Amino acid sequence: MSRAAVAAKFGRTFFISSYERWKEQDPVKNYIWLQVVAVLFVGLLAAMPARAQDESKEQKRAESQLKVLHGSVIDKSENPVPSGVVYLKNVKSQAVKTYIADESGNYRFSGLDPNVDYEIHAEHDDMTSSIRTVSSFDSRRDIEVTLKLSKKKSG
Repeated sequence: MSRAAVAAKFGRTFFISSYERWKEQDPVKNYIWLQVVAVLFVGLLAAMPARAQDESKEQKRAESQLKVLHGSVIDKSENPVPSGVVYLKNVKSQAVKTYIADESGNYRFSGLDPNVDYEIHAEHDDMTSSIRTVSSFDSRRDIEVTLKLSKKKSG
């Protein structure tokens, strides 16, 4: 007899003998155990959506604390500058994000960490704006900054 056949026979024998022992026991005890298992299972199922809901609330709270930085890129005459490139630098990590202004000169950065300082400026052709700082101490969640192209790029 092969190992697989022995294992299959042993498994069947073990299962049948366990079932027979279970049948011979007091049916009231078996019923109580079945109730306990059912209550634990239902409790587990009920806890899963509640936990997911708590995680969703925490995520929404965290997202509600994130900052949005938006505004427009304008020239010296205060006309909008389409295709102006806006640079946003995270002062803490030195990571830079860019945004190309739309046809109305508008830009938008969302999902910004409120605990980090940022530097922002715009460039277009040979012109650049001043570097503006957005402080982590600024408690506003929605910040508007107009970037005026008023200086020639150096170098």
